[in-house]
Formats: sequence, structure tokens, C-alpha cells
Amino acid sequence: MISKRLTRQESREITRQELLQAAADLFAECGVNGTSVEQIVERAGYSRGAFYGNFDGKQQLILALLEQRTERELAEVQALSANAGSFEETIEHLRNWHRERDKNFASWLALRTELWLYGMRDPAVLSLLADRERRSREAMAQALTQGFAARSVTPPAPVELLALIVHALDDGLSIQRVLSAGDSTAGGVMDVVDLLMRSWTALARTGATEPAEPPAPENGTTP
Repeated sequence: MISKRLTRQESREITRQELLQAAADLFAECGVNGTSVEQIVERAGYSRGAFYGNFDGKQQLILALLEQRTERELAEVQALSANAGSFEETIEHLRNWHRERDKNFASWLALRTELWLYGMRDPAVLSLLADRERRSREAMAQALTQGFAARSVTPPAPVELLALIVHALDDGLSIQRVLSAGDSTAGGVMDVVDLLMRSWTALARTGATEPAEPPAPENGTTP
């Protein structure tokens, strides 16, 4: 059996991906600032020369890691939405996607948190993080728009705001799931999205987009 010999570019790409994976694992375990280039190359099984042949330094690796994870997650989510016949089917696909991701959930959240913290001190990383969050919200806004259209209702608030609410809830629920692992279930955020969508649809159908006036106090008293 003759095996295909890798081209130089193919071999370099494999090295690059293995360095990125080793860095991601170490960042989740030890933190970004607690991880050195030496540790990364040792974990990946390469030399410092291989590292600097792919990255100028740790910051460039971090930027590449963020871009890689962002593109991968968005591509996966968009593919799930494209293959769904309805909003409900999209929700179910995403619920299964979350269950698959949740096999390594604590490590995923640790890496994400480490990158947030690093980004707060590095403008270049913060800019990429902000773009990642924006694109995630846009994907959610698109899914919500399709859901409202399927129900023939007008969103009760700007869909961008509703997407931000879902996105923020996902972040908060992720933290709670790690802190109270026994009290939450995989895919829980999609249950919340389903609940919110039904509530927002009902609100849209009543036309009650403004808060109702409080009842007048009885007997002329003030509350």
C-alpha cells in the first residue's frame, strides 16, 4: 500500500493545527499567561523552530486560535440552520450541537474565559473577540428573524436586542452549568430560546410592546 507523501504546505498546516490544539488545551488548563511557548511545543511534540516557523509569538497564536474557533463554530451553526426546515427543527439541531460540545464543556468555557481575560488587556485580541461576539449575535438574530417570519408576527422589539438577550443568557447559563453541574442539563440554553421565542411570539400577537400602566391606587393613597 503506497501512502501519499505530504507536500511541504500540507505538513506545515498539520504542524500549525497541532500547535493550536496544544495551546488551546494548555490555556484551558493553566491560563494564557501561565502557558509558555516552551510548554506549547512540548505538548505538541515540536521544537521552538517549528513554533516560530508558524507564529511570530504567542499573541499571533492567540489571534489565530480565536479566528479558527470563531470560523469553525459559525460554520457549524450556519450549516445546522441551513439544513433545518423550520425554526423548531433549527432549535433541535442546535440542542444536539450543544450536547456534543458539552462533552468537554468545562474545558471549552475555561478556554473562552481565558481568552476574554487576555483580551481585556490586549486591544488586538479584544477587537477580534468583539467581532466574534458580533457575528454570533448576528447569527442568532437571523435565526430569530426566520422564527418570527414562520409565525407571521413582527418581533416585539428590535431583533438585534432579542439576539443580545439570548447571547447574554447563554453566557450566564454557561457559567452556572459549570458551577452547578448537577442542576442543569445539556442543551439547556436552547430550552430557554424556545421559551423566549414562544413568549415573544405571544407578546407580538397581543401587540403589547409597551409596559402597561400601573393600576391607580385605591382610596387616593400612594404606593
